[in-house]
Amino acid sequence: VQLQASGGGLVQTGGSLRLSCEASRGSFSTYVMGWFRQSPGKEREFVAAITTSGGTTLYPDSVKGRFAISRDNAKNTVHLQMDSLEPEDTAVYYCAARAPNPYTSLMRGYGFWGQGTQVTVSS
Repeated sequence: VQLQASGGGLVQTGGSLRLSCEASRGSFSTYVMGWFRQSPGKEREFVAAITTSGGTTLYPDSVKGRFAISRDNAKNTVHLQMDSLEPEDTAVYYCAARAPNPYTSLMRGYGFWGQGTQVTVSS
């Protein structure tokens, strides 16, 4: 599967952005989808994940209550709605895909990655 992320940009503290990731060349509905981010000098960080049907989502405490992941299997697209953005959310955001596996945390095991989209939150 190939992934194309979009929707990044510059926003002020407290603002919102909606990232999108469109998948092609694969059966999108059979993939678990995730979002990760990485800022300069830091390791890549898990941001959100959603199961194939959309019935289960997972977030780290750092974004819980502010970010929401959703998917539209008919349009081969996953979204990340980001509200109440903070300067600490500044990073390159990547979407990722993996096969379902009940023995692997939704935070791990992603084998397909998009190219990333820059999110900058100004203070």
